[in-house]
Amino acid sequence: MARRPKGRFIDGIVLLDKATGMSSNFALQRVKRLFNAAKAGHTGALDPLATGMLPVCLGEATKFSQHLLDADKRYLVTAKLGQRTDTSDSDGEVVQTRTVDFSEAQLLEALEHFRGDTQQVPSMYSALKYQGQPLYKYAREGKTVPREARPITVFELNFIGLEGDELTLDIHCSKGTYIRTIIDDLGEMLGCGAHVIMLRRTQVAAYPYDKMVTLEQLEALVAQAAETQVEPWSLLDPLLLPMDTAVANFAEINLPQAVAPYLMQGQAVQATGLKPDELVRITIGEQHQFVGIGAMNEDGLLAPKRLVVLHGGPAPA
Repeated sequence: MARRPKGRFIDGIVLLDKATGMSSNFALQRVKRLFNAAKAGHTGALDPLATGMLPVCLGEATKFSQHLLDADKRYLVTAKLGQRTDTSDSDGEVVQTRTVDFSEAQLLEALEHFRGDTQQVPSMYSALKYQGQPLYKYAREGKTVPREARPITVFELNFIGLEGDELTLDIHCSKGTYIRTIIDDLGEMLGCGAHVIMLRRTQVAAYPYDKMVTLEQLEALVAQAAETQVEPWSLLDPLLLPMDTAVANFAEINLPQAVAPYLMQGQAVQATGLKPDELVRITIGEQHQFVGIGAMNEDGLLAPKRLVVLHGGPAPA
């Protein structure tokens, strides 16, 4: 008999504002404990140096975390010019120091090189795996292994400012883009070297910046609940975003209540508005209750791909 997981069955997404100096997994585990959630997962790690938006999926929302991993991201980054480090950020050791000597025209020309569709060779200090081991493990052993260039897209690269030897940029990019690598490559292109000293993720998909909460804010709510002798969930759960926000960019297919039992048993059902090879967000009834995602099968029917077990939590958006 399967063991019942510890914690509450609570479904939703917390937009955590991760602090610098902590790992994404530490932040995830702390959020999971604060909400006493039975299941939790994050949607794309941030380096310990980095701060900002880290969506944490609780409960059934974890089934859709991959779609946030695949989503576009936006970052605010400050680079220190004149020094190159072995990790391309300030957590590493300085391996080269050079004079900063370039014109504004040279900087603008270099920035243009990174916009649009490009190929990027991942840093050795990344979590990508080579022969089953993360690249950073090889790097820590002083080893360099082959890495294939990967296609990325930089939708926007905005120059924010240059104060002394510190350059600040705003970057909107596709999944899998390493900002540290962009900064390192930019430093080499400018002939002076560069590394990241500040990195903040300001957006994931279309999630609003002002909905982020810090661990300190969550902990304060738990303390407030204890002082007022109420359940902490009464203060924490209203912060959860509905789990279907992870697939908010999918077209919605709303089905009548009568077909819900068939769909929830994994059967394909009749639906209008389907397009070949397109994942859709499935809702049921007049309340538009989110129940999962699906796609058109070979018979032109809506076949479920991933369905949720409804335990409660925030109502569908």
